[in-house]
Amino acid sequence: MKSTQLIPRISKAEVVLILITVIWGGTFLLVQHALTYSGPLLFVGLRFAAAASLVALFSRPVLRDLTLLELKAGVLIGTSIMLGYGLQTIGLQSIPSSQSAFITALYVPFVPLLQWLVLGRRPGLMPSVGIGLAFAGLMLLSGPNGASLNFSSGEIATLVSAIAIAGEIILIGAYAGKVDVRRVTVVQLATASVLSLLLVVPTGEPLPDFTWWLVISAVGLGAASAVIQLAINWAQQTVSPTRATVIYAGEPVWAGIVGRIAGERLPVVALLGAVLIVAGVIVSEIKGRKKVAVEENAGVNADQL
Repeated sequence: MKSTQLIPRISKAEVVLILITVIWGGTFLLVQHALTYSGPLLFVGLRFAAAASLVALFSRPVLRDLTLLELKAGVLIGTSIMLGYGLQTIGLQSIPSSQSAFITALYVPFVPLLQWLVLGRRPGLMPSVGIGLAFAGLMLLSGPNGASLNFSSGEIATLVSAIAIAGEIILIGAYAGKVDVRRVTVVQLATASVLSLLLVVPTGEPLPDFTWWLVISAVGLGAASAVIQLAINWAQQTVSPTRATVIYAGEPVWAGIVGRIAGERLPVVALLGAVLIVAGVIVSEIKGRKKVAVEENAGVNADQL
């Protein structure tokens, strides 16, 4: 007879991913401020260049052992990162931010859907419920004007960016455990940087004047990106893409908290959305006792890494 574990146990890797969403949320206002000095694609390119350089600096002893598999994984993940950032930015040039937020949130149901369609991995009941709660919360956070879709060029670009974000999460999970975290992180950050910078010219983005604030912002947020990508690549060795997706959905919650501290006011519907996202994180981890026993016998070692 199956019973449920009502108090979910959170592994060390899952705690790391939760902390990553806190960092994401905390950098939101910093990114907005940095974009007053630079166009979005140029800044993304500079930010990831700084991140790649920092990770490479501390990973020099292992970089010489880069394998073909790690190069392939890094390029694929880096391309997904760039498409996620770049296409979302392009979409924002013609659609409002609330609509962009709603379309981007589609990556939450896209992850289990793509895993099912492409890899044949159907998510369990409770993770599916958690995905549904998190997506509902993200819709509430995007506001009432976000869900209107006319399939304009900006909307289509943002929709593809959501698919790219889902692809990034799935790719990280697929290669986790098969590659060296530091080497693949350097490759993916460098790939995202180069591709973002290459998009500056065809999109007609103007080049800004040099300012030290731009340099400081790029290096500071690049350091945050380095920590984020290293942590994600490490944590997803033991956290499934579906579970990680529910945790990542908490990023706008922390962004809202930081904004609240900075003086912004959240509407009641947004607060309800935040509650649903937190509920989704909790519900997705509830498991049957039989499943818990199987995992324990298999020696799930997330806390031992």
